[in-house]
Amino acid sequence: MNWGMLALLGFLFVGFPLSRGEGGRVVVIPVREDVDSPLAYLIRRGVKEAMAMNAECLVLDMETNGGRVDVTEEIIEILNQFKGRTITFVNRKAFSAGAFIAVATSQIYMAPQSVIGAAAPMLMAPGGGVEKLPDSVEAKMTSGISAMIRATAEKNGHNTHVIEAMIDRNKELIMDGVTINEKGRILTLTNLEAEKSYGNPVKPLLSLGTVPNLDGLLQQLGFNASQVTRISQTGAETIGSWLAKISPFLLIAGILGVYLEFKTPGFGLPGIVGISAFTLYFLGGYIAGLSGLEWVIFFLLGLTMFGVEVFLFPGTVILAVIGGALMFVSLLMGWVDYYPGMPRIPDAVQLRLPLFNLAIGLACAAAFGWLLSRFFVKTRLYGRMISTGQSGILSVLKSESNQATEIGSEGIAMTDLRPGGRAQFGEQLKDVSTQGELIQKGSRIRVLHHTNGRPVVVEV
Repeated sequence: MNWGMLALLGFLFVGFPLSRGEGGRVVVIPVREDVDSPLAYLIRRGVKEAMAMNAECLVLDMETNGGRVDVTEEIIEILNQFKGRTITFVNRKAFSAGAFIAVATSQIYMAPQSVIGAAAPMLMAPGGGVEKLPDSVEAKMTSGISAMIRATAEKNGHNTHVIEAMIDRNKELIMDGVTINEKGRILTLTNLEAEKSYGNPVKPLLSLGTVPNLDGLLQQLGFNASQVTRISQTGAETIGSWLAKISPFLLIAGILGVYLEFKTPGFGLPGIVGISAFTLYFLGGYIAGLSGLEWVIFFLLGLTMFGVEVFLFPGTVILAVIGGALMFVSLLMGWVDYYPGMPRIPDAVQLRLPLFNLAIGLACAAAFGWLLSRFFVKTRLYGRMISTGQSGILSVLKSESNQATEIGSEGIAMTDLRPGGRAQFGEQLKDVSTQGELIQKGSRIRVLHHTNGRPVVVEV
């Protein structure tokens, strides 16, 4: 949250350098269980914290059976944002997607009796477990994944032939006359096998060495306890992954809820649903490690300006336009993936997913809104909803009856009407508005009709 506010200030004052903390620190991120969206959120949070504190080194403490390829690709992109030293410590195992993530770091160390590899693509069965891919599908997936991971390995100085043998069962690996992997098998290396050196010049196969434990590795790297920041995994990342999946639906619910709230008197169920949906929408972005909660403030400011225009100064237009723009920008920026040091204005890649979700949300909300305006207002449920805002249907009918009797009545403007203001009708002082024109204080006025329960007047 604090970094989000700093990023906001930097956005407002473009070009102002923002930095925090001192160098010489290391951030440790645990990689546990399956590689899925919650892990991507955790790593994004850790990378951003490391960048914000100008950390020298980022360490992945890995023990995983693997997981989704699409999430693995996302994690690799996240790790590429950190420009310092990146290290994977294979605490026990780094299978499949875990091996892919490991080669996305510049160095790999392993614990005693740990293993890495077995990264061939698999198909998850509906009831759990894995199924063998059809040969044509396997060949296509293997080719695509191999190219992506090979490019990642090349970037970080790892042996691409080793990585290919972990992915492609048809890849034979022979180095210095030693058959490391036979054709028809998927390569998996123990810690001792991974640190053996081959080639000319001589170079370790994959691992730079075996270290007893993570603390021993940190000590070997030259970091003491006061320099280590450990990122803890929480259940919030799991919640965030579900909120991310339903974010377009949250937008639809939020827009429709606010729309119905403006259409019904008082404050009731639609307003509660709308506010709750928008809250969950922004919360999902915050948990996912995207933009901070400062955009909630901007959204509330925009909503307030829009409400002021509708209820207090109808016809001014400018308040509604500014309020709507603030709400739109807030909904967009709430899911923009921003990293410390990035330009304050997001690029097309950063805006792609937020724009897609927002477009779906607005389009569906507009369609549902049209259906509601045509059919829902005629239902009994609508009558029950508006009754909760006042004292029932009778109160609404009474209010409409009073408004009908006010049409044509005359009074005196007690303030300048710009176009909103106050006027005296007999013994009653009421909030009124004009059709856009200015009426000076003390002028005689007449009620033409009502908008949102407020008299609309003209000068007599």
